[in-house]
Amino acid sequence: MPRTHPKRFTRRFEAIEPPRNAEVVIGVVSVTVLVMALGALSGSPVWLLGLLVFLPGTASALCTVRQTKFVSAWTTLVVTVTALVSSDGRSWLNTILMVLLTLALGAASVYACHHRIHREHEMLRLRSTAAAMQRHILRPLPLLTDDVLVDGVYEPVQEDRLVGGDIYDVVVSPWGSRVLIGDVQGKGLPAVGAAFAVIGAFREAAHREPTLTALVDALDASVVRHNSYAAQTGDDERFVTALIVNVDAHDEVQVINCGHIPPQLLHDATVITPALDSGVPLGLAELTAEPATVDWFSFPPGATLLLTTDGLTETRAADGTFYPVTERLNERASLSPTELPRALYDDARAFAGEGGQHDDVAVLSVRRSPHR
Repeated sequence: MPRTHPKRFTRRFEAIEPPRNAEVVIGVVSVTVLVMALGALSGSPVWLLGLLVFLPGTASALCTVRQTKFVSAWTTLVVTVTALVSSDGRSWLNTILMVLLTLALGAASVYACHHRIHREHEMLRLRSTAAAMQRHILRPLPLLTDDVLVDGVYEPVQEDRLVGGDIYDVVVSPWGSRVLIGDVQGKGLPAVGAAFAVIGAFREAAHREPTLTALVDALDASVVRHNSYAAQTGDDERFVTALIVNVDAHDEVQVINCGHIPPQLLHDATVITPALDSGVPLGLAELTAEPATVDWFSFPPGATLLLTTDGLTETRAADGTFYPVTERLNERASLSPTELPRALYDDARAFAGEGGQHDDVAVLSVRRSPHR
């Protein structure tokens, strides 16, 4: 099985740290002094009601329940004392209403804080569960086998979704290390379901099938089965573009391209695009009589094979200009295989900007293991 680095992961979810108690006390006292000064200058206690009542609401959004209770109690105490001191004996009703309103706002703030923290904990629990699922479905990079070291970047376009339509995996088989990168047509949960189907089939068939053509046939069958189940529930059928690479002890690698973006070979600071036959995507094999074709090309020691999805190649700036992958790759050909994927991803994000087009992105660098 491929070995992974346990500390590197694409997403980390942590609870937001509340302010320290000392910070809360200092902040509340500072605001109170400021408000009292303004009230003295204006000669009206209305400043207290107009400004101090915002303190509990602010605390409910940033602080713990205990800290919010303290802020609410402090606000009520200050408003009550000041209202009593400022009362001329003829406005008791106004004073009572002011105190009751402050109490009501404080109680509402404490409730809102409790609800917020409960929801944050629930979301953290769900995201932690999803993160654990991702580690089993899409293994954290880098992945190391006896044949290859695979590193890279995997970023779903939606920040709250840990797994998108782009997929990758590495499986150690009796015939070498087999690397998969793919892109499911469409978006949303149905696309994720098709992605899971392909990954599961790849992990099972890569150990069983001695040839890449038989492996591709198994992957195609998995997509067809998934589509049949999807049709029963009213979901759209999907196809999956994929690139399957087999690396062993020989200097050449075997590749089958199922409608995917061709790989780029970097060696001695030069970039080469191997000439590959492009077959149909997975799930569409029955539409053609041509069988999947295995291509061979040289993959010498020290070379890097770059595999990407169209989330990189089809990144567009706000004016519709496509990201110039080949040009930017040539500029960064001297980077290490570990640095290259992240450098390309960051550059593409900067190129697209806020108004550009973004998609799920997977960028992998494949290099022969150091001891080979």
